[in-house]
Amino acid sequence: MAGNQTAVPSGGRLSPRRRQRIGRGVQYGVLIVVVVVLAALADWGAIKQSFFNGEVAGQGMPTLFTVALRNTVIYTLTGYVMGFAVGLLLALMRQSSVAPYRWIAAGYVEIFRGLPALVIFLMIGSLPLAFPGFQVPGDVYGQAALGLGLVSAAYMAETFRAGLQAVPKGQMEAARSLGMPYLRAMVSIIIPQAIRIVIPPLTNELVLLFKDSSLVLFLGVTAGQVELAKFGNDQASTFANPTPILISGLTYLLITIPLGYVARRLEARQGAAR
Repeated sequence: MAGNQTAVPSGGRLSPRRRQRIGRGVQYGVLIVVVVVLAALADWGAIKQSFFNGEVAGQGMPTLFTVALRNTVIYTLTGYVMGFAVGLLLALMRQSSVAPYRWIAAGYVEIFRGLPALVIFLMIGSLPLAFPGFQVPGDVYGQAALGLGLVSAAYMAETFRAGLQAVPKGQMEAARSLGMPYLRAMVSIIIPQAIRIVIPPLTNELVLLFKDSSLVLFLGVTAGQVELAKFGNDQASTFANPTPILISGLTYLLITIPLGYVARRLEARQGAAR
Protein backbone atom coordinates (compact mmCIF):
# COMPACT_ATOMS: atom_id res chain seq x y z
CA MET A 1 0.00 0.00 0.00
CA ALA A 2 2.81 2.38 0.91
CA GLY A 3 4.39 1.92 -2.51
CA ASN A 4 1.19 3.18 -4.27
CA GLN A 5 0.98 6.47 -2.38
CA THR A 6 1.84 9.72 -4.24
CA ALA A 7 4.80 11.59 -2.83
CA VAL A 8 3.87 14.93 -1.27
CA PRO A 9 6.46 17.72 -0.93
CA SER A 10 7.65 18.22 2.63
CA GLY A 11 5.62 20.73 4.63
CA GLY A 12 2.58 20.28 2.34
CA ARG A 13 3.92 22.84 -0.13
CA LEU A 14 2.82 22.73 -3.75
CA SER A 15 5.41 22.04 -6.39
CA PRO A 16 6.42 24.96 -8.68
CA ARG A 17 4.69 23.29 -11.62
CA ARG A 18 1.47 22.90 -9.65
CA ARG A 19 1.57 26.54 -8.54
CA GLN A 20 2.13 27.59 -12.13
CA ARG A 21 -0.92 25.63 -13.28
CA ILE A 22 -3.10 27.10 -10.54
CA GLY A 23 -1.90 30.63 -11.35
CA ARG A 24 -2.62 30.14 -15.04
CA GLY A 25 -6.09 28.81 -14.24
CA VAL A 26 -6.84 31.84 -12.07
CA GLN A 27 -5.75 34.19 -14.86
CA TYR A 28 -7.95 32.42 -17.39
CA GLY A 29 -10.86 32.54 -14.96
CA VAL A 30 -10.46 36.27 -14.37
CA LEU A 31 -10.25 36.91 -18.11
CA ILE A 32 -13.44 34.93 -18.75
CA VAL A 33 -15.26 36.84 -16.00
CA VAL A 34 -14.16 40.20 -17.40
CA VAL A 35 -15.26 39.25 -20.93
CA VAL A 36 -18.66 38.02 -19.69
CA VAL A 37 -19.24 41.18 -17.62
CA LEU A 38 -18.30 43.47 -20.52
CA ALA A 39 -20.52 41.51 -22.90
CA ALA A 40 -23.42 41.78 -20.46
CA LEU A 41 -22.98 45.53 -19.93
CA ALA A 42 -22.45 46.46 -23.59
CA ASP A 43 -25.30 47.91 -25.64
CA TRP A 44 -24.84 45.78 -28.75
CA GLY A 45 -27.48 47.65 -30.69
CA ALA A 46 -25.70 50.96 -30.14
CA ILE A 47 -22.33 49.39 -30.97
CA LYS A 48 -23.66 48.07 -34.26
CA GLN A 49 -25.25 51.40 -35.13
CA SER A 50 -22.15 53.42 -34.22
CA PHE A 51 -19.27 51.24 -35.39
CA PHE A 52 -20.68 48.62 -37.77
CA ASN A 53 -23.23 50.61 -39.72
CA GLY A 54 -23.37 48.91 -43.09
CA GLU A 55 -25.23 51.76 -44.77
CA VAL A 56 -22.61 54.32 -43.74
CA ALA A 57 -19.75 51.98 -44.67
CA GLY A 58 -21.26 51.48 -48.12
CA GLN A 59 -21.22 55.23 -48.78
CA GLY A 60 -17.43 55.18 -48.84
CA MET A 61 -17.14 52.38 -51.40
CA PRO A 62 -15.33 52.03 -53.73
CA THR A 63 -13.56 55.36 -53.05
CA LEU A 64 -11.94 53.85 -49.96
CA PHE A 65 -9.88 51.56 -52.18
CA THR A 66 -9.67 53.45 -55.47
CA VAL A 67 -8.57 56.77 -53.90
CA ALA A 68 -7.67 56.53 -50.20
CA LEU A 69 -5.85 53.19 -50.21
CA ARG A 70 -4.22 53.92 -53.57
CA ASN A 71 -2.86 57.25 -52.31
CA THR A 72 -1.66 55.66 -49.06
CA VAL A 73 0.30 53.06 -51.02
CA ILE A 74 1.76 55.75 -53.32
CA TYR A 75 2.82 57.94 -50.40
CA THR A 76 4.36 54.96 -48.62
CA LEU A 77 6.29 53.54 -51.57
CA THR A 78 7.67 56.87 -52.79
CA GLY A 79 8.75 57.79 -49.28
CA TYR A 80 10.29 54.35 -48.81
CA VAL A 81 12.27 54.56 -52.06
CA MET A 82 13.64 57.96 -51.08
CA GLY A 83 14.41 56.79 -47.55
CA PHE A 84 16.15 53.69 -48.90
CA ALA A 85 18.40 55.67 -51.25
CA VAL A 86 19.23 58.46 -48.77
CA GLY A 87 19.63 56.02 -45.88
CA LEU A 88 22.10 53.88 -47.79
CA LEU A 89 24.08 56.98 -48.78
CA LEU A 90 24.16 58.16 -45.16
CA ALA A 91 25.32 54.73 -43.98
CA LEU A 92 28.19 54.81 -46.48
CA MET A 93 29.07 58.35 -45.37
CA ARG A 94 29.24 57.18 -41.75
CA GLN A 95 31.66 54.46 -42.84
CA SER A 96 33.78 56.94 -44.81
CA SER A 97 37.36 57.82 -43.86
CA VAL A 98 36.54 61.48 -44.62
CA ALA A 99 35.64 63.07 -41.30
CA PRO A 100 33.20 65.76 -42.64
CA TYR A 101 31.14 63.05 -44.32
CA ARG A 102 30.85 61.20 -41.02
CA TRP A 103 29.88 64.39 -39.19
CA ILE A 104 27.20 65.31 -41.73
CA ALA A 105 25.69 61.81 -41.69
CA ALA A 106 25.77 61.56 -37.88
CA GLY A 107 24.18 65.00 -37.54
CA TYR A 108 21.42 64.12 -40.00
CA VAL A 109 20.61 60.89 -38.19
CA GLU A 110 20.49 62.54 -34.77
CA ILE A 111 18.33 65.44 -35.96
CA PHE A 112 15.77 63.51 -37.96
CA ARG A 113 15.48 60.70 -35.43
CA GLY A 114 15.01 63.24 -32.66
CA LEU A 115 12.37 65.40 -34.36
CA PRO A 116 8.73 64.24 -34.39
CA ALA A 117 7.61 63.34 -37.91
CA LEU A 118 4.72 65.79 -37.54
CA VAL A 119 7.15 68.69 -37.09
CA ILE A 120 8.97 67.70 -40.29
CA PHE A 121 5.72 67.66 -42.26
CA LEU A 122 4.71 71.05 -40.90
CA MET A 123 8.12 72.43 -41.88
CA ILE A 124 7.79 71.04 -45.41
CA GLY A 125 4.39 72.70 -45.75
CA SER A 126 6.03 76.00 -44.76
CA LEU A 127 8.89 75.83 -47.28
CA PRO A 128 7.33 78.45 -49.62
CA LEU A 129 7.52 80.97 -46.75
CA ALA A 130 11.29 80.52 -46.48
CA PHE A 131 11.86 80.16 -50.24
CA PRO A 132 9.29 82.29 -52.08
CA GLY A 133 8.21 80.72 -55.32
CA PHE A 134 9.71 77.33 -54.48
CA GLN A 135 7.46 74.33 -55.01
CA VAL A 136 8.30 70.69 -54.34
CA PRO A 137 7.86 68.76 -57.62
CA GLY A 138 4.76 66.61 -57.61
CA ASP A 139 2.72 68.86 -55.33
CA VAL A 140 1.37 66.91 -52.33
CA TYR A 141 2.76 63.62 -53.64
CA GLY A 142 6.25 65.11 -53.82
CA GLN A 143 5.92 66.71 -50.39
CA ALA A 144 4.74 63.42 -48.91
CA ALA A 145 7.66 61.53 -50.46
CA LEU A 146 10.04 64.17 -49.11
CA GLY A 147 8.61 64.11 -45.59
CA LEU A 148 8.39 60.34 -45.28
CA GLY A 149 11.74 59.90 -47.01
CA LEU A 150 13.55 62.31 -44.68
CA VAL A 151 12.18 60.54 -41.60
CA SER A 152 12.74 56.98 -42.79
CA ALA A 153 16.24 57.74 -44.12
CA ALA A 154 17.49 58.47 -40.60
CA TYR A 155 16.33 55.08 -39.35
CA MET A 156 17.35 53.16 -42.47
CA ALA A 157 20.83 54.70 -42.27
CA GLU A 158 21.42 53.02 -38.91
CA THR A 159 19.95 49.77 -40.23
CA PHE A 160 22.23 49.82 -43.27
CA ARG A 161 25.23 50.72 -41.11
CA ALA A 162 24.59 47.67 -38.95
CA GLY A 163 24.33 45.54 -42.09
CA LEU A 164 27.58 46.90 -43.52
CA GLN A 165 29.38 46.23 -40.24
CA ALA A 166 27.99 42.69 -40.19
CA VAL A 167 29.63 41.78 -43.51
CA PRO A 168 32.96 40.07 -42.73
CA LYS A 169 35.95 42.30 -43.44
CA GLY A 170 37.53 39.42 -45.32
CA GLN A 171 35.02 39.99 -48.13
CA MET A 172 36.50 43.39 -48.93
CA GLU A 173 40.05 42.15 -48.47
CA ALA A 174 39.44 39.26 -50.87
CA ALA A 175 37.93 41.59 -53.48
CA ARG A 176 40.84 44.03 -53.24
CA SER A 177 43.37 41.21 -53.46
CA LEU A 178 41.80 40.26 -56.80
CA GLY A 179 42.46 43.79 -58.07
CA MET A 180 38.88 45.01 -57.73
CA PRO A 181 38.56 48.79 -57.09
CA TYR A 182 37.10 49.81 -53.72
CA LEU A 183 33.92 51.34 -55.19
CA ARG A 184 33.21 48.34 -57.37
CA ALA A 185 33.80 45.99 -54.44
CA MET A 186 31.31 47.96 -52.33
CA VAL A 187 28.66 48.01 -55.06
CA SER A 188 29.11 44.42 -56.25
CA ILE A 189 29.95 42.54 -53.04
CA ILE A 190 29.56 44.43 -49.75
CA ILE A 191 26.32 46.37 -50.27
CA PRO A 192 24.29 43.41 -51.68
CA GLN A 193 25.31 41.27 -48.70
CA ALA A 194 24.47 44.07 -46.26
CA ILE A 195 21.02 44.54 -47.82
CA ARG A 196 20.27 40.81 -47.54
CA ILE A 197 21.20 40.94 -43.86
CA VAL A 198 18.89 43.87 -43.07
CA ILE A 199 15.86 42.84 -45.14
CA PRO A 200 13.75 41.98 -42.01
CA PRO A 201 14.21 45.38 -40.31
CA LEU A 202 13.71 47.12 -43.65
CA THR A 203 10.36 45.32 -43.94
CA ASN A 204 9.42 46.54 -40.48
CA GLU A 205 10.34 50.07 -41.57
CA LEU A 206 7.90 49.72 -44.48
CA VAL A 207 5.13 48.85 -41.99
CA LEU A 208 5.96 51.90 -39.87
CA LEU A 209 6.06 54.14 -42.92
CA PHE A 210 2.68 52.86 -44.09
CA LYS A 211 1.19 54.05 -40.79
CA ASP A 212 3.12 57.33 -40.81
CA SER A 213 1.60 58.14 -44.20
CA SER A 214 -1.43 59.38 -42.24
CA LEU A 215 0.61 62.54 -41.48
CA VAL A 216 0.15 63.63 -45.09
CA LEU A 217 -3.17 65.19 -44.06
CA PHE A 218 -1.18 68.06 -42.46
CA LEU A 219 0.04 69.07 -45.93
CA GLY A 220 -3.46 70.08 -46.92
CA VAL A 221 -4.83 67.50 -49.34
CA THR A 222 -7.73 67.64 -51.78
CA ALA A 223 -10.47 65.03 -52.09
CA GLY A 224 -8.43 63.20 -54.73
CA GLN A 225 -5.26 63.21 -52.58
CA VAL A 226 -6.65 61.87 -49.30
CA GLU A 227 -5.13 58.84 -47.61
CA LEU A 228 -6.92 56.33 -45.40
CA ALA A 229 -6.89 58.24 -42.10
CA LYS A 230 -8.07 61.51 -43.66
CA PHE A 231 -10.71 59.73 -45.72
CA GLY A 232 -12.11 57.92 -42.69
CA ASN A 233 -12.20 61.09 -40.61
CA ASP A 234 -13.93 63.08 -43.37
CA GLN A 235 -16.52 60.37 -43.88
CA ALA A 236 -17.14 60.12 -40.13
CA SER A 237 -17.71 63.88 -39.95
CA THR A 238 -20.05 63.82 -42.95
CA PHE A 239 -22.29 61.07 -41.59
CA ALA A 240 -21.74 61.81 -37.87
CA ASN A 241 -20.82 58.17 -37.41
CA PRO A 242 -17.41 56.59 -36.54
CA THR A 243 -17.93 53.53 -38.77
CA PRO A 244 -15.69 54.95 -41.57
CA ILE A 245 -12.84 55.39 -39.08
CA LEU A 246 -13.13 51.74 -38.07
CA ILE A 247 -13.23 50.67 -41.71
CA SER A 248 -10.11 52.72 -42.46
CA GLY A 249 -8.37 51.13 -39.48
CA LEU A 250 -9.26 47.65 -40.71
CA THR A 251 -7.90 48.56 -44.15
CA TYR A 252 -4.59 49.53 -42.54
CA LEU A 253 -4.52 46.13 -40.86
CA LEU A 254 -5.11 44.37 -44.18
CA ILE A 255 -1.71 45.70 -45.24
CA THR A 256 0.31 45.88 -42.01
CA ILE A 257 -0.53 42.43 -40.61
CA PRO A 258 0.69 40.51 -43.72
CA LEU A 259 3.79 42.72 -43.90
CA GLY A 260 4.49 42.08 -40.22
CA TYR A 261 4.10 38.34 -40.80
CA VAL A 262 6.54 38.50 -43.71
CA ALA A 263 9.05 40.37 -41.55
CA ARG A 264 8.81 37.76 -38.79
CA ARG A 265 9.25 34.92 -41.28
CA LEU A 266 12.30 36.61 -42.76
CA GLU A 267 13.78 37.10 -39.28
CA ALA A 268 13.11 33.45 -38.41
CA ARG A 269 14.66 32.23 -41.66
CA GLN A 270 17.68 34.45 -41.17
CA GLY A 271 18.08 33.22 -37.61
CA ALA A 272 17.89 29.58 -38.75
CA ALA A 273 20.50 30.23 -41.43
CA ARG A 274 22.95 31.38 -38.77
